[in-house]
Amino acid sequence: MAVSRINEAGLNVNQYGNRNIIINGAMQVAQRGTSSTGIGASGGYFTIDRMNTAANGTAGRLTMTQESITDLPGFTKCLKYACTTADTSIAAAEYLILQQNIEGQNLQQLAKGTSSAKKLTVSFYVKGNAAATYVCELQDSNSREISKSFSVTTSWERVVLTFDGDTDSGGTIVNSNANGIGLQFWLHAGSNFNSGNAGDLNTSWSAAGTGTRAAGADSFFDSTSRTFFITGLQMEVGDTATDFEHRTFGDELARCQRYYFRLDGGSADSLGFQGEMYNTTNVQIFGRIPKMRAAPTPAVSAQAGVSTLGGTIVTLSSINFSAMTTDSFRLSATTSSSITAGTFMFLRVQSSQTGHIEFDAEL
Repeated sequence: MAVSRINEAGLNVNQYGNRNIIINGAMQVAQRGTSSTGIGASGGYFTIDRMNTAANGTAGRLTMTQESITDLPGFTKCLKYACTTADTSIAAAEYLILQQNIEGQNLQQLAKGTSSAKKLTVSFYVKGNAAATYVCELQDSNSREISKSFSVTTSWERVVLTFDGDTDSGGTIVNSNANGIGLQFWLHAGSNFNSGNAGDLNTSWSAAGTGTRAAGADSFFDSTSRTFFITGLQMEVGDTATDFEHRTFGDELARCQRYYFRLDGGSADSLGFQGEMYNTTNVQIFGRIPKMRAAPTPAVSAQAGVSTLGGTIVTLSSINFSAMTTDSFRLSATTSSSITAGTFMFLRVQSSQTGHIEFDAEL
């Protein structure tokens, strides 16, 4: 029989869905790919959707993978970092952060910046190759921050961290599609962020700029044997960590596609977007995409081309997206050979060369 939990508002929280503010917390969706190497010179989204790697100044490098797991009942995927180049000479401004940024309009229930501000509870399953201490931080759109440390062992452990509500009037979160709060895991930090010891952490909401945001954190880059695994990531309103809210793969994929949408060349090397020859060398392609957070930045791989139905692919150059909206686009490009104006055309990418088209509206 399932055990019900009552949160600070007196609600039986296990009876309600949409508790988890985090997207893709079970690390199921990886549209960009399942492995990326050499990460550390700069940050970005590399594998698992919505999980951003922020890096600065470090000589350390890592491989990021979507890992299949069998040793944590209820979960089949996790995010894995594996250190491939160590960095034990840490400059003041260095950092490595795993983060997810959350739209402000999805956080208004927190009543942040008012006398009614709610607590937030963050929970996750984590392990590594050896014992370590890292820091979990919330940073809002006003650069106000609060941090708590957590321990990693060689076995899966569920970490539960409850953060106080922010009643300061300067902590109001933007009610828009812009970043409202970033959930951040500090895994490596120089003295600009990691001075003092764990007792010096900013455990109450305060303005940014102190050197204690990641105080007491160990360095993930201390050895090439270092690993970090995480899954079951959940953020919910209140002072209680409820059971992880499992969502279907399709539900998580749709949520992820609000921020990043990618189509790869299929077995017929076709994406299904259609258009026509505007003149003998210029093609206009029109398409609809899932509605995204904002008008995305589009990109087409070098293997892109167009063809008539069943025809030979004609390569493209001078590709330009125009009339880009949150759910539609027009692509204009030059064809490598002359085609009769008005000819009906398909946009295609060659699957044998990992061709793709992508749209990025990440925070």
